[in-house]
Amino acid sequence: PEGAGKTTVISKIYDRLKAEDRQVVLTREPGGIRIAEQIRTVILDTDNIEMDAKTEALLYAAARRQHLVERVIPALNNGAIVLCDRFIDSSLAYQGYARGLGIDEVLQINQFAIGNTMPDLTVFFDINPAEGLSRIARNNEREMNRLDKENISFHEKVYEGYNELIQRYPNRIIKTDARLSEKDVIENVWKIVRSWLM
Repeated sequence: PEGAGKTTVISKIYDRLKAEDRQVVLTREPGGIRIAEQIRTVILDTDNIEMDAKTEALLYAAARRQHLVERVIPALNNGAIVLCDRFIDSSLAYQGYARGLGIDEVLQINQFAIGNTMPDLTVFFDINPAEGLSRIARNNEREMNRLDKENISFHEKVYEGYNELIQRYPNRIIKTDARLSEKDVIENVWKIVRSWLM
């Protein structure tokens, strides 16, 4: 969810993996490469309030496809670990569940975009939506985007959507308590990643 601290934590996990001399790529969605960053700008622009939910879902899938073929697949083919700040599960929770398009319907759009490339591991940063949004409000350095400005009921639906995904994919999605201190969250995520890599 928004304000869970994932961007901060993922950069620390990247640093630790690099310190172990592992080949690792850190990237994000939407974005990560030039074309996908341009699509990101359109999706998150606070002026684009009239954007239709299906348009939003398709734009995310388009950005994901370009990012995948240009950045993720080449890295995987080179034997790298790819750490991605968001991937398909965000679309399933945000557009599929919270926007009411249907998880299976958004999954189908994304399967066209990504084929069989699914995350081996997804870490869900568990935080109450109200607490996450209040963190964003306190962070003067973070730019507010169109999704940050959605009402609390939308963010609560996103949270429900993620929990639905955890039920669907219990072997792939692991929950961590994002309410803890930054240091504790980093340590807990590091343990999850290390145990997966062993």
